[in-house]
Amino acid sequence: MTDTRIPDGATPAPDVHVTLDVTGMTCAACAARIEKKLNRLDGVTASVNYATERAAVTYDPATVAPDQLVAAVEAAGYGATLPPPEPEPGAVDGLGGALGAPGAAATGTAAPVDAAAAHAAALRQRLAVSAALAAPVLALSMIPALQFRNWQWLAFALAGPVALWGGWPFHRSAWRNARHGAATMDTLVSIGVLAAFGWSAWALFWGAAGRPGMAAMDGMAADWYRMPWSWRPTRSSVAGEHLYLEVASAVVVFLLTGRYLEARAKRRAGAALASLAALGAKEAALVGPDGRERRVPVAQVAVGDRFVVRPGETIATDGLVTEGTSAVDASLVTGEPVPVEVGVGDRVVGGTVNAGGRLVVEATRVGADTALARIARLVEEAQSGKAPIQRLADRVASVFVPVVLVLAALTFAGWLVTGHRVIDAFTAAIAVLVVACPCALGLATPTALLVGTGRGAQLGMLIRGPEVLESTRTVDTVVLDKTGTLTTGRMTLVDVVPAAGEDGGEVLRLLGAVEAAAEHPIARAVAEAASAATPDGAPLPPVESFRARPGLGVEGVVEGHALVAGRPSLLADWGLTLDPALAAAFDRAEAAGRTVVAAAWDGEVRGLAVVADEPRPTTAEALGLLRGLGLRPVLLTGDNERAAHRVAEQVGIAPADVVAGVLPDAKVAEVRRLQAQGHVVAMVGDGVNDAAALAQADLGIAMGTGTDVAIEAADLTLVSGDLRAAADAIALSRRTLATIKGNLFWAFAYNVAAIPLAALGLLNPVIAGLAMAASSVFVVTNSLRLRGFVPHR
Repeated sequence: MTDTRIPDGATPAPDVHVTLDVTGMTCAACAARIEKKLNRLDGVTASVNYATERAAVTYDPATVAPDQLVAAVEAAGYGATLPPPEPEPGAVDGLGGALGAPGAAATGTAAPVDAAAAHAAALRQRLAVSAALAAPVLALSMIPALQFRNWQWLAFALAGPVALWGGWPFHRSAWRNARHGAATMDTLVSIGVLAAFGWSAWALFWGAAGRPGMAAMDGMAADWYRMPWSWRPTRSSVAGEHLYLEVASAVVVFLLTGRYLEARAKRRAGAALASLAALGAKEAALVGPDGRERRVPVAQVAVGDRFVVRPGETIATDGLVTEGTSAVDASLVTGEPVPVEVGVGDRVVGGTVNAGGRLVVEATRVGADTALARIARLVEEAQSGKAPIQRLADRVASVFVPVVLVLAALTFAGWLVTGHRVIDAFTAAIAVLVVACPCALGLATPTALLVGTGRGAQLGMLIRGPEVLESTRTVDTVVLDKTGTLTTGRMTLVDVVPAAGEDGGEVLRLLGAVEAAAEHPIARAVAEAASAATPDGAPLPPVESFRARPGLGVEGVVEGHALVAGRPSLLADWGLTLDPALAAAFDRAEAAGRTVVAAAWDGEVRGLAVVADEPRPTTAEALGLLRGLGLRPVLLTGDNERAAHRVAEQVGIAPADVVAGVLPDAKVAEVRRLQAQGHVVAMVGDGVNDAAALAQADLGIAMGTGTDVAIEAADLTLVSGDLRAAADAIALSRRTLATIKGNLFWAFAYNVAAIPLAALGLLNPVIAGLAMAASSVFVVTNSLRLRGFVPHR
């Protein structure tokens, strides 16, 4: 082995971060086992994410080699692969290299997504075949009228593939866990299925159940009526007259359904990073020393290169403007709808869109150093850093399974010691295993989850998976983005202030006419309001000699009037100033965080148009509902302080709970700060700039009207974009979790009560099957109550 000791006087190497792709995990308990194994290594800090099937590992290279990390995962019974080696300089993709660098956001994104899709497809196929075979087994076993001569052999032929092939994922996982001295829900499932199927096979081949014309309840009725209160096994029952083929097949189908729903949710784990990759520019128009342009892949852009960005194009990489002025749509990183005016000397971010004039930009950051690449890394790190949430059923199974096995062994030994026949001891032990079959336990989570998520989908609330439900239980703080979350996300006209003696309608009509020729969001807001205000839907008058002044406003001729609209500095170029009344109105609007457009024609200032991104009509009500759930709202926005406090005041958020002027990395830092203080944080957002914070939060809630990146990084998606749905989603999630807990309690209580009766020979497997069916019906019925959930909306 290589000597990894540090030579005397040498500087210790810094810790290294690596992301391992892990295979073979079937439940959250698997992730916990791998994490525990990795953290036992000296100098290693690991966090395993079951949803993304990755392990985020920080290790000391002086004490641990990367191969040892892989070996530790394999020693736990799972597979692991190291990330690919760092690409050569220039070997980058549409994100400017972010996706290829070690530890970058989307390392190996494409392959895991494809693997997840293949896994989900395989499960779907296994589920479809198993369900098709199990349906007639259930019908034949439960409906005596359908039981023809030798029906049991057909049921056995159909149930065999379901119990063995359909249940193979559970059997394989149970064997893997058994080799390492562990037990999970899969162990419970495997034992129950194999016990039921094994008993049925014995009864058919060696017992009396294989005789022609056997009815489902034959051999039990006489003994049942003779001993109604304590049914002991008699010779007829020991001979094996009852089959449990419906148990063996139904358990597999129900649990495969839950496993498939879970796999489908996991399949989307890498979609956020794929969405980020799609946002990056693919080409850049480089400007050579001779002034000629040549289009090259963005991968070939280096620091110091100059490239041209025309109106409507995506800026290739982070840089500094060296020529031109324009408005840049920077909502990608700021989340704000108002384009940022840029000129020579201003910095621009790769992935943002040039909405105005021609720019020449000098690249200052490329590859993994770009802002977009850093956002991608933040999403990956936040997802990988989430603590794994162990399923409630696995928690029960980790204790319950070993106890059941011990009780079955003790039952077998006890009956032998007390002088009973081997066949009697074996029957009682099998009864213990059959009665412990996790039908109700297996149904507890997937049925409640299926009904709860289905009801949520009906109401426009998409719940990603069972892990989300536990997060909603303890959330006490909700962090809210401003634009598109609390507000409508689009600029609207909120006021027109005419000068003394002017008609407000006429001011809006002429101002809207000249703004209709511009593409700026503020101009569109004014034009739309003016068009809506025209009587009988008449069109706005045409504009002539139109000219846009980037960063200042517009000019043109409307109905013979030379009209100018924009900032006061543009009016000053025409020798115009605001009168005291308009100046006061201008100052009040800007102090409230609104945008003001001044309009003048024929040598006089005629009025002001006030534009703002206003709160949604339901926002204040939504915040009241969230407070009613015990959550404290915090406003976290990239907008300026004045705009943030104006919106907070309108919707009822305390000034102390407003954090403004923050970029994506600062949003993540704020969420982490709240978590470090002991808060369980929910984050509500809609933009790319919110994606990392959504992933970092204990519960990420995306507005369905937002970007794909935000939606994919979130745990809950509100399709309607109505913030009140956030309160409904949390309430529904908490109720679903409570239903799951209730299901698990009663399912487990059934086992606690039934197992001792089976061990004492007081509970025949037939009666156990009926009781088990009753417990399953209770679990399903209890879950179906979620269909009656009524939203606050």
